[in-house]
Amino acid sequence: MIKIGFFIIHYIFTEMKNLNWKIKLGISLILLSGVFFAIMLTAPFLDIKGKTKIIISTSALIAMEISFWVGGLLVGKELFTKYKSYLNPKNWFKKKTKPTIEESLD
Repeated sequence: MIKIGFFIIHYIFTEMKNLNWKIKLGISLILLSGVFFAIMLTAPFLDIKGKTKIIISTSALIAMEISFWVGGLLVGKELFTKYKSYLNPKNWFKKKTKPTIEESLD
């Protein structure tokens, strides 16, 4: 997952220089939601009081959802669904199929 995130960040800032700042910000916010997700998952294992763990986990969950959906609104429907599929673990190990000759002629 980390490799995918670094690849997307590298792709955004090197090869997509023509993109609007809103799209770059939106994709960055979508990736930032992954950081908040990691914080939410690791908070219960910290050596702090239970009340603090609950506050950290809840805050991370709220920040994750806000950054994900605001990023989705900024990038638009097409890019949002594209990057959302990149973040889906079901799609990480699927082999890409090449189009057949008949499909490429259409």
